Order: sequence, then structure tokens, then C-alpha cells
Amino acid sequence: MKRSKSYRDLDVYLIARDLAVQLHELTIKTLPRYEMYEEGSQIRRSSKSIVSNIVEGFGRRKYKNEFIQFLTYAVASCDETKIHLDLLYETGSLKKEDFENFSNRYEELGAKLFNFRKAVIEKHRVS
Repeated sequence: MKRSKSYRDLDVYLIARDLAVQLHELTIKTLPRYEMYEEGSQIRRSSKSIVSNIVEGFGRRKYKNEFIQFLTYAVASCDETKIHLDLLYETGSLKKEDFENFSNRYEELGAKLFNFRKAVIEKHRVS
């Protein structure tokens, strides 16, 4: 596993941050007003939680179990974001093309997070 000097060097961080910003913009601009403070707020928080957990885990990387714990939280927040996408689409609040785009990208992020977590479990060494 390649050593990163900063969480900003991690692909999972870059992807998660980019998706959180794009999803934030999408929900602010396109969701019906009645969804802005309910499902819209929930999906914004869960998508940003992925980013936060990656960063916090990286900050605790010296402690393998804590690093793994925060990556597990990031995976769970990614799953939460996917269910919010499903609910917004199924209730007619999200357009099909937006749903498919974000759903596919969060599926890819989830796989990358899972594999990154697995690599930390198998190869993590404290420097």
C-alpha cells in the first residue's frame, strides 16, 4: 500500500469530496422545496460524512484499529447516501439522469472505499 503524506493524496478522499460538493449543489438547485430540509439535508450530511470520516481516519492512521473504524464509518455513510438517492428518485424528487449518475458514482466510491479499507486491514504498518 502506497504511503500518503496527506489525506488529500487519497483517491477515495478526492472522489468523495468532489461527489459531496456536486451532490450539495444538485440538491440545493433541483430538489423540491419540501425536500430541502428533510431528505435533502440528510443526503447532504451523509455525503459529507464520507469525506469527514476519511479525513478523521487518516488523522488516526498511526492507530490501525481506529483508522479501520473510521473507514468503516465512511463505507456506511456511502451506503446511507445511496439509500437517500434511492428514496429521492422513488418519490419523484430526483430526475432519472441525476439519480443514475450519482448512484453509479457512489457505487464506484463504495467499492473503492471497501478495497481501501481491506488494504489497510491487510497491509497497514505504523511508520
